Amino acid sequence: MLHFCTYFDHRYLPHGLALCESLRRHCPNFRLWVLCLSEACHESLEELALEEIRPIKLGAFEEGDDELHAAKQNRSIVEYYFTCTSSLPLYIFRTQPDVTMVTYVDADLFFFSDPAPLFTELGGNSIGIIPHRFPDSLRHMEANGIFNVGWLTFRQDERGLACLRWWRDRCIEWCYDRRESGRFADQKYLDDWPRRFEGVAVLEHKGANVASWNLSNYGYEEKGREVLVDGQPLIFFHFHHLKRLRAWLFETALLLYKARLNPVLKRRVFAPYLKAVEKERSVVARLLTPARGQEVIRQDPTGSSERRSMFSDSLRQAHQFWRDLRAQRKLIYIWGRVL
Repeated sequence: MLHFCTYFDHRYLPHGLALCESLRRHCPNFRLWVLCLSEACHESLEELALEEIRPIKLGAFEEGDDELHAAKQNRSIVEYYFTCTSSLPLYIFRTQPDVTMVTYVDADLFFFSDPAPLFTELGGNSIGIIPHRFPDSLRHMEANGIFNVGWLTFRQDERGLACLRWWRDRCIEWCYDRRESGRFADQKYLDDWPRRFEGVAVLEHKGANVASWNLSNYGYEEKGREVLVDGQPLIFFHFHHLKRLRAWLFETALLLYKARLNPVLKRRVFAPYLKAVEKERSVVARLLTPARGQEVIRQDPTGSSERRSMFSDSLRQAHQFWRDLRAQRKLIYIWGRVL
């Protein structure tokens, strides 16, 4: 049994369910522990009662944790979510002593093949991390972290727990969505783990954590039903910057990373993910009644939250649409034609 954990609220529920479905197709025996960041999310997952998902109420997660509660008072909601990342595996180890290893995954991952090669690469090590693998032209972005928090594996042993407890202590002290004194959110702390801790494996499989920021590093091709990344199977793609502006319009942020999508990536990577999320979106729409807090508080990339009217949303999206057309380097998905 492989154990994964993640967190999201009801607004990101379609993505979280798509993640689970992709694991179900490619990972024969797993559990996905979900820290539900809203009551509506927890109620929805309880109602769905999916065999592989184990929902965790935010109140139960926070109960008795005075340090976490104090940290919650001095940072934004998104910064608090970052703070929770290191505490989630520790919570699972504490409440589920039979779980000997857990892998944290961001909720915007999507699997295209079995993650078994990553655990083979981990071997007898206690901690598994994956670099961002920025191309040379983007190496300056390592100022935000050499390693990405999207996939982190920990064993419940002396080495794994020592790393987790150190990381949690640092995040309790400081975890903000800005660069300051060699720190950035929960991520920059990972930079020296291979030197600081014993039993750290830096996972090198090219098909793991492919994302907009490293897309230009590799060549992509189809082989049967597989997508190959420089000849290795694509294991999972990290859709961190993919934003839905309209039912037929998506922002990819590829311009930011000087990357382009070839036909293989469009047809075999992005299109399946968008289909999966749209399918789960229809499921969630039936679950999220107004009584469950369906009103959305939108969160921008800097971590601040504000209520925005539908009118202001439309203006922002129209501006984004024309800006994308002028740039002519971002992917515009027309729903009927691409999917």
